[in-house]
Amino acid sequence: MPVPWEALIPFGLLTVMFGTAGTLLNLSTRAQNMGKPPRYRVDNWDEMMMKRDERLTGHKRGQTSNPVAPPGFETSSVWMTESI
Repeated sequence: MPVPWEALIPFGLLTVMFGTAGTLLNLSTRAQNMGKPPRYRVDNWDEMMMKRDERLTGHKRGQTSNPVAPPGFETSSVWMTESI
């Protein structure tokens, strides 16, 4: 039985297009996360730490090893912004 060579061109195009779309989605996601893979199963503690990291560094995935907080960090708490 002969091989239908005409079907290989559309199959190749579909393979390349799906591969390109997946690669671009992965690059876009990693670019938004500072080169790190996306987070899964984020609980309340992780959300709280992401908010703290965002207040410290300006990005939710940024982390710092500086033991001294930047000026103004003590007044940037969410407790100061919530009304009672």
